[in-house]
Amino acid sequence: MTVPQHVPVLPQQVLDLLDIKPGGVYVDATLGLAGHATAIARRLGAAGTLIAFDRDPQAMILARERLSELRDELGSAMPQVRLIERAFSTAGEEIAPGSLDGVLADFGVSSLQLDEAHRGFSFRQDAPLDMRMDTREGVTAGQVVNQMDEEELADLIYEFGEERRSRRIARAIVRARPILTTAELAKVVSVAAPAMKGDKLHPATLTFQAIRIHVNDELGEIRSLLESAPSLLKRGGRLVLISFHSLEDRQVKDALRDGAKQGIWEVLTRKPVVADEEEQRRNPRSRSAKLRAAIRTEPQKVSRIAPEGGSLRGRR
Repeated sequence: MTVPQHVPVLPQQVLDLLDIKPGGVYVDATLGLAGHATAIARRLGAAGTLIAFDRDPQAMILARERLSELRDELGSAMPQVRLIERAFSTAGEEIAPGSLDGVLADFGVSSLQLDEAHRGFSFRQDAPLDMRMDTREGVTAGQVVNQMDEEELADLIYEFGEERRSRRIARAIVRARPILTTAELAKVVSVAAPAMKGDKLHPATLTFQAIRIHVNDELGEIRSLLESAPSLLKRGGRLVLISFHSLEDRQVKDALRDGAKQGIWEVLTRKPVVADEEEQRRNPRSRSAKLRAAIRTEPQKVSRIAPEGGSLRGRR
């Protein structure tokens, strides 16, 4: 099987802030196409362990292939790899407390999911409205668009898309039902809320973001990881998190700030780390990436800390 080319965002900054110890135990909470995972594995050595999560079955198949190729390359220097085909919110169920030297998470939709038209994540290629990261369960984007009542749909688009024209868009969606494809939805949104002078985003971008976040409970997933990370990391362990929009970054920033006040975290990034101009030219998807990192500073037995803004958890 040919594994698609994949360029992970902020690769050197991730490795530097994880400060990988040969023989350590590290988690890649968002395996994707294993771009970050392969870089971590190269530094771990044979005595190390890499644990990786992904709830997307297709991503897991391709990541296994890439890691198999890496095993052929590294031979006896390849660390132990444990792949878990579940959402990263389950890390607390899968990993022993106080056992990790580092955790990495690269939030949001992956390159694979955006590039595969039939998954329905992007309006740039027409496809059925799905948007599920795990295609085996959960409601689809089509069910949300065609079944949710107008007021709830407007609230969803406003909260998760930060779209000021959410009421107008929700009204147009309800009137246009049934909406079956990404192109149909994008057209309805664009007519209801056309681009304004100076807009850089397609008019449907924020609505698609909002529906995707809801379908995959993305903010709830992040909150679960932020709650479990302090108990999973050893003292001195590193937490490195990459966000791609303000809702994700706000949760991370607030959780690290509140944890620092309680002596749980030493925050390493006063401001988020962003891609330089060269990386942005090479990898346009890095433009919106924001990386924050912290060191676990106290023993593992702590109260669970929820980030502010918990009300933004996706409805089920």
